[in-house]
Formats: sequence, structure tokens, C-alpha cells
Amino acid sequence: MRTQITMSPYYGTPDFSRLMREDVPRPTVDPVSIADLLRNAFVYPPYSIYEGVRLVTFGFCPHDDMHTQPHFKFKFRNAGEVPEFPATHQDWVSVYHRLLCEAVQRSCATIRAPWLLQSGGKDSTTLAIAMADARPDTTCITYLGGQEEDEVDSATHVARTLGLRHESLVCDPGRAYDRYLAVVDRMPLLTADFALLSYIDLGTQIVGREGDGVIDGLGADSYFGTPMSRRQQWLKRLACNVPVPGRLSEMPVVGHSFEACYLLSTLRMNPIERVFPGSRFSDDEVDELFGERISQRSRSRLGLFMDEIGSATSLWEWRDMSTSIAGSAGAFAKGLYASAALGLQAAYPFCDLTLREWIHREVPRYQKVDPVTKLNKLLIREHIATRFDELPYVRGKGSFRFDLRGLARERFDCVRAFAERSPDLPGATAWLDRNRHRLDNKFHASKFYLLAIVLPWLEAARQPRAAVEDPEPWVAHA
Repeated sequence: MRTQITMSPYYGTPDFSRLMREDVPRPTVDPVSIADLLRNAFVYPPYSIYEGVRLVTFGFCPHDDMHTQPHFKFKFRNAGEVPEFPATHQDWVSVYHRLLCEAVQRSCATIRAPWLLQSGGKDSTTLAIAMADARPDTTCITYLGGQEEDEVDSATHVARTLGLRHESLVCDPGRAYDRYLAVVDRMPLLTADFALLSYIDLGTQIVGREGDGVIDGLGADSYFGTPMSRRQQWLKRLACNVPVPGRLSEMPVVGHSFEACYLLSTLRMNPIERVFPGSRFSDDEVDELFGERISQRSRSRLGLFMDEIGSATSLWEWRDMSTSIAGSAGAFAKGLYASAALGLQAAYPFCDLTLREWIHREVPRYQKVDPVTKLNKLLIREHIATRFDELPYVRGKGSFRFDLRGLARERFDCVRAFAERSPDLPGATAWLDRNRHRLDNKFHASKFYLLAIVLPWLEAARQPRAAVEDPEPWVAHA
């Protein structure tokens, strides 16, 4: 198969139907893309998990041939595009509210029973205000995935004040993983985004409650801008490609310290790859998992983006460009692939063309990022302030966090069974056995998560669709 799929919500609704047809043989899995997943938790675009299947994510042109002439160009450059001062005065908040409501109506036009993923943050709160006007039949759902933050009370208050129904779902890592195994054969492509299992868990819940559409608040960061914190700037400096062996993270004392492991992993990373979220396998660990040298072939795929990222006019723009790679192939992909597997529609109102172009080209910079405090998304904050006083999200919040350590405790034996059967990653069983006692450290638990996502998908991809077993026997090993 040699095909090209336009899969960015900025470009419209992707069509994965050819990859999901039972009468069409599965394409061949690309081993370098597996290495991408283990190194970065997503496949570098325009590649996909399959050989011969290329993806047009945001930053690539749908009219270009992704097999022969892919060219990356970031669509929301600041220099010369974002106005310092408005050409005409507007009531920014009221225009924003109208355009967001219209974006909701367009993106949800074919959804009968919409469910808004309400993380408790700025984007989902401003979106809930618009949903209350444009689609008051919406149900909000909040995921409690970890102990770092608890946004349920704030999200419930927002939904009820707006007259929207609200539900919450507490993360049960074993349940979420079982739900993933139940649909893994229907996943058209693969990403290992660290919120994929949260999304599968939520999506399965929504289907069980007779919802047919998921409303996702992704898409606004790229055109509003995301200032770099001091921590992020230090991480950029520390990521200097030092060839630190991955096994140093398994040394006594170090192996149980998340901070020490994270620092070592940062030293050996490229600065751009350090921007990508989560803890992942080092190059030498990936080569060990495969039993051959393959990691450098994955690392070389970053070269496609270097010229454009190198032309950034500020640290903010540099980071926005870098995060857009992971965003398109990880954050967006998790929702698109999970929704396709579950038979749900996925709507992204912030990707609406009219809304995003108005914000990018007409809204002045000072309505996006405060030049003094560096607070971002000022327009969104002002919109929320028309309906609410200060909310907890202003001080800090998470987003569909997942209990990585809980997954390792509850499904280790299940994942190890997949590893024993895997011809693709012959070193996976040895890594799991060697690190089993370290999985209380989130750094190592993150790597376990990557194997937990990749191994069952690869097993499903090796089998004819009709011959894939029910996942229950796999779960029985846990």
C-alpha cells in the first residue's frame, strides 16, 4: 500500500476507512516508526506506523507528496504576522465568543450527543462557555487521573453554573488498559501519547452513555503562543546530546530517583526532543530492545524539521514549532485514532479556520501574552472572567493524567506475556524483568507504558483481522 492521509483537524476530518477495512490486508509495519514510538512516544510525521502510509499533519501541505517531497513550514509564525496593535478596534471578547460559538456549531454539526472533555483548564473552560450557548445539550466529563491535581470540583462548578450536565471518571489503570486491549485491533494507526489510555477510557465511557461525539479543546496553543518558563529554558540548555548510557538510570539510588533519571535523560537528548512530553527510552535502550542498531534512523527523521525550527525568531516561537511536531503526531493523533476505533466523532473547535485566522492575524499580541507578567491566552482569560471569578486552574492544573505506576502494578504480567510473544522487540522481556522493581519510579513506569501500548498493537497487526483473539485471555495473565 502506498497512500497519503490528511489527518490534521486544522485541515478537516481525516479518513482512516481504508486502513480499517476488514477485506484489505494490513500494510507492513515500519520498524523505524516503532523506534520513534519508543524514543518519543509518537511517530515522526509525515511517517506513520506503516510503511507506505504517509500523513499530512499541520505544517505540511496536503498538495505535496509526502513520499517524495515533504516540506515542513510552521503555520503560525510570529514575525510579520501577529499585529502589535490592531488595525481596527474591536470588542475582542464579544467577537471571540461569537466566533467560538460558530466554530462549535460547525465542528459539531453532525454530532447528536456531544461530550466535552473538560480538563479544568483555560481552554476547556472557555469552550464550555461557548458550548452552553451553541450546544446546551452537551455533557461535560472530567478525568481524575492522578494525585498531582484534582480539577473535578472546579470543572463541576463550571458546568453546573453554565447549565451543562457534568460527569467525572476516576482513573482505574487496569480498567483503562483492558478497554485499550478491547479496541486495539480497530486502531487505524498508532501513537503512544501519554494520555492515550485516558482517552480510550473516557471514550469507552462516553459510548456506554450513548454519546456519539467527543469535543476536544486542543488547537489554540500554536496561535496564542506559549512562553518558555525558566525551567524549560534550563532544560533546553541541558539537552546537549551527551552520550550518557541508558543503563545509568538503573544504577542503585539513581534508579529510584525520578529527578536523577530525568536529568540524565535530558543530558543525552537533542533540545527539540527534550520538548516532547514524558520520559522515554534512550537510543541505546531502543537498540537493545530491537537487538540491532536502529535508533539513529529514528533520530535522523528530526532533520526534516531543523531548517524551519532553526529560523525561529524567539525562544517562544522555537518552542511552539517544536511542540507542534509532538502535538500533531501525538496529542491530536491519540484522539483521532481512539475515536476512530470507538466509532466516535471527534470535534476540535479551536482548529476552525475562521476562528484561528482571526486570532492569529487580527488579535493584537498584547491580547495573547501579557508583555509584563508573561501570562498567556489573555483573551481566553478575559472571556472566562465574563462568567466566573478566579478559578483553581489559574494557579495550576493537569490534563487527563494517567496512573503510570498503577498500570505497572496491575498489568505487568499481561505486558510481559506480550513481550514474550513479540518477534519485533526481542529485548523487551529482559528489560521488563530487569526493571520490574523500579516501576515505582514514574521515569521507568513511563517506559513500561510505552511497551504496554506498542506490544499488543504489534501483536494485533501481525494477525488477520478476523483471527484476532478476544482480549480477555490476555487480561487473565494480570
